[in-house]
Amino acid sequence: MAFDLTQYGIEIENIYRNTSVPSLYEIALRREEGTAISDVGALLVYSGEKTGRSPKDKRIVKHPDSENNIDWGDINIALDSKTYLINKERAIDYLNTRERIFVVDAFAGWDPKYRLKIRIVCTRAYHALFMQNMLIMPTAEELANFGEPDYVIFNGGGFPANRFTPEMTSKTSIDVNMEEKEIVILGTQYAGEMKKGVFSIMNYLMPLQDVLPMHCSANVGEQGDVSLLFGLSGTGKTTLSADPKRKLIGDDEHCWTDDGVFNIEGGCYAKAIDLSAEKEPDIYNAIKFGTVLENVVYDPQTRVVDYGDTSITQNTRASYPIHYIENIQMPCLAGHSKNIIFLTCDAFGVLPPVSRLTPEQASYHFISGYTAKVAGTEMGVTEPEATFSANFGAAFMMWHPNRYAELLAEKMNKHGAKAWLVNTGWTGGAYGTGSRIKLRYTRAMIDAIHNNSFDNVEMVQDDHFGFSIPTSCPDVPSELLIPKNTWANGDDYEATKTKLVELFVNNFKQFESGVNAEILAAGPK
Repeated sequence: MAFDLTQYGIEIENIYRNTSVPSLYEIALRREEGTAISDVGALLVYSGEKTGRSPKDKRIVKHPDSENNIDWGDINIALDSKTYLINKERAIDYLNTRERIFVVDAFAGWDPKYRLKIRIVCTRAYHALFMQNMLIMPTAEELANFGEPDYVIFNGGGFPANRFTPEMTSKTSIDVNMEEKEIVILGTQYAGEMKKGVFSIMNYLMPLQDVLPMHCSANVGEQGDVSLLFGLSGTGKTTLSADPKRKLIGDDEHCWTDDGVFNIEGGCYAKAIDLSAEKEPDIYNAIKFGTVLENVVYDPQTRVVDYGDTSITQNTRASYPIHYIENIQMPCLAGHSKNIIFLTCDAFGVLPPVSRLTPEQASYHFISGYTAKVAGTEMGVTEPEATFSANFGAAFMMWHPNRYAELLAEKMNKHGAKAWLVNTGWTGGAYGTGSRIKLRYTRAMIDAIHNNSFDNVEMVQDDHFGFSIPTSCPDVPSELLIPKNTWANGDDYEATKTKLVELFVNNFKQFESGVNAEILAAGPK
């Protein structure tokens, strides 16, 4: 029986639902400009003008049922329902002009208790393959009994929003409607908008059930001990979670329930910049037939990809099903987390390579979401630049950051989880003077956390941040562990540290009115 979408006002008869990978390849290669096959069989695609997310164009429909739960502002931008309907009609009209439509019916969430049925309606084979990689694909029996979806994403991204419609600020709009259980995409063909749209939905719904949604990677040891690794881009989250001694649960989006931790996704969306077999063997080997390679540059003759070429974008990406990684936990769920690891790349060279946090300090650093990027060379800027992103994923969080922090503290206390701050950035001075902490040392510190090696080690308390710093670690030089000892000039260290403390304090002022007094007191002095 032919599949139809007439309930949404879509009259197209040529509909491809949960289509095989070879069929999607054929359609994409024949019909979608800029599509090719790489030398190892990956589908090379181009997302058009937008090669990354458009956070300033993401909007949420304001409705009495949900408006008091949402942290409105620069991230969660309000939209009225009439404008939403105009945008939806624009997307539906566009879908009705296409020769063919693709539908992906699949799941978000490996735990059946919290799983959502998601329907993607899109116009590009590339988008369908991408979401078949990123969601959890149903079996033939599950698809036959799929029924009505919980949420629908109408991807009309090949058509622009009307800039003269009230509240539209550009040709791009990603509109989330929690009450209608829909997302409408206009004016961007960047596939990541669909993936993060699903994550935003989970970030709203899960706290209503006392479940903590998290922008983190997760792995599990032989004893069933789960570790969660949080960190902004460039901190080493993907690299460090791919641990040969532990099974990967997932690399980006998870939930922590009363039963344990589950992955929201069925695949991985890895950064491809400077990718190599030596540095990232797991990701490198996952790039094969069925993988989508987005916006990479390749040799037109040999089809060999140049991962160092960022002339299209710095944000080159690979999307593949999680089973393309060898050492995984399948199904992608496990017990309660024993270790929470916040990764930061501190280019100021001030934070210790590893430190233990109290539950209150963990909440403070979770709300802060700190890392420091190496400054660009524009206009003579040479100093590192601090970046703060609440809950290590502010762009996708719907509630006030304190709601997620409370849930984290509650789960940690209930299940006896330890919290750690691991600096993968600079030692011996700030960027330009010091050097990046060697990956092998960071791996040794992560191993020490997993092996409980710090339980009986002498700790010193940091006089500003208050966290506990171990004085020794297997396979790591002891002098590396206390940052001040690695600087040539102690006064320079103290001055830089004071500056970083001020950045933390100033950033946290925006949250002061909404957080508990204990969390506030756990910040740096």
